[in-house]
Amino acid sequence: MRKNHVYILSNKDNRVLYVGVTSNLKHRIRKHKSKFYPKSFTAGYNCDKLVYFEMYHDIREAILRENQLKAGNRQRKLDLII
Repeated sequence: MRKNHVYILSNKDNRVLYVGVTSNLKHRIRKHKSKFYPKSFTAGYNCDKLVYFEMYHDIREAILRENQLKAGNRQRKLDLII
Protein backbone atom coordinates (compact mmCIF):
# COMPACT_ATOMS: atom_id res chain seq x y z
CA MET A 1 0.00 0.00 0.00
CA ARG A 2 1.33 3.40 -0.99
CA LYS A 3 1.98 6.01 1.68
CA ASN A 4 0.91 9.57 0.93
CA HIS A 5 2.22 12.58 2.77
CA VAL A 6 1.11 16.12 3.45
CA TYR A 7 4.17 18.17 4.28
CA ILE A 8 5.28 21.64 5.25
CA LEU A 9 8.55 23.13 4.08
CA SER A 10 10.23 26.29 5.24
CA ASN A 11 13.30 28.26 4.29
CA LYS A 12 16.49 28.66 6.31
CA ASP A 13 15.10 31.57 8.36
CA ASN A 14 11.67 29.94 8.86
CA ARG A 15 9.98 32.98 7.30
CA VAL A 16 8.15 31.17 4.50
CA LEU A 17 5.88 28.13 4.75
CA TYR A 18 4.87 25.87 1.88
CA VAL A 19 2.28 23.08 2.11
CA GLY A 20 2.34 20.19 -0.35
CA VAL A 21 1.18 16.63 -0.89
CA THR A 22 3.07 13.70 -2.41
CA SER A 23 3.09 9.94 -2.66
CA ASN A 24 6.89 9.82 -2.34
CA LEU A 25 8.15 12.23 0.30
CA LYS A 26 11.84 11.39 0.00
CA HIS A 27 11.83 11.93 -3.76
CA ARG A 28 9.82 15.17 -3.52
CA ILE A 29 12.13 16.66 -0.90
CA ARG A 30 15.11 15.85 -3.12
CA LYS A 31 13.42 17.73 -5.96
CA HIS A 32 12.81 20.74 -3.73
CA LYS A 33 16.43 20.75 -2.51
CA SER A 34 17.82 20.49 -6.04
CA LYS A 35 15.44 23.23 -7.29
CA PHE A 36 14.35 20.83 -10.03
CA TYR A 37 11.65 23.34 -11.00
CA PRO A 38 13.63 26.62 -10.87
CA LYS A 39 10.58 28.88 -11.37
CA SER A 40 8.53 27.24 -8.63
CA PHE A 41 7.47 28.94 -5.41
CA THR A 42 9.75 26.74 -3.31
CA ALA A 43 12.78 27.44 -5.51
CA GLY A 44 12.11 31.17 -5.52
CA TYR A 45 11.83 31.34 -1.75
CA ASN A 46 14.46 28.66 -1.00
CA CYS A 47 11.97 26.41 0.79
CA ASP A 48 13.71 23.09 1.15
CA LYS A 49 13.66 22.37 4.88
CA LEU A 50 11.08 19.78 5.92
CA VAL A 51 9.50 20.98 9.16
CA TYR A 52 6.35 18.82 9.37
CA PHE A 53 4.58 15.90 7.71
CA GLU A 54 1.57 13.64 8.13
CA MET A 55 1.04 10.24 6.52
CA TYR A 56 -2.17 8.98 4.88
CA HIS A 57 -3.04 5.72 3.14
CA ASP A 58 -5.66 7.34 0.91
CA ILE A 59 -4.45 10.11 -1.42
CA ARG A 60 -7.91 11.71 -1.31
CA GLU A 61 -7.60 12.17 2.45
CA ALA A 62 -4.11 13.64 2.00
CA ILE A 63 -5.38 16.13 -0.59
CA LEU A 64 -8.26 17.14 1.68
CA ARG A 65 -5.81 17.74 4.52
CA GLU A 66 -3.49 19.72 2.25
CA ASN A 67 -6.37 21.98 1.24
CA GLN A 68 -7.37 22.35 4.88
CA LEU A 69 -3.85 23.44 5.83
CA LYS A 70 -3.57 25.82 2.88
CA ALA A 71 -6.89 27.44 3.82
CA GLY A 72 -5.77 27.94 7.41
CA ASN A 73 -3.74 30.85 8.63
CA ARG A 74 -0.01 30.88 9.32
CA GLN A 75 -0.45 30.47 13.08
CA ARG A 76 -2.31 27.17 12.65
CA LYS A 77 0.57 25.84 10.59
CA LEU A 78 3.11 27.04 13.16
CA ASP A 79 1.10 25.38 15.93
CA LEU A 80 1.53 22.04 14.14
CA ILE A 81 5.26 22.50 13.72
CA ILE A 82 6.04 23.46 17.30
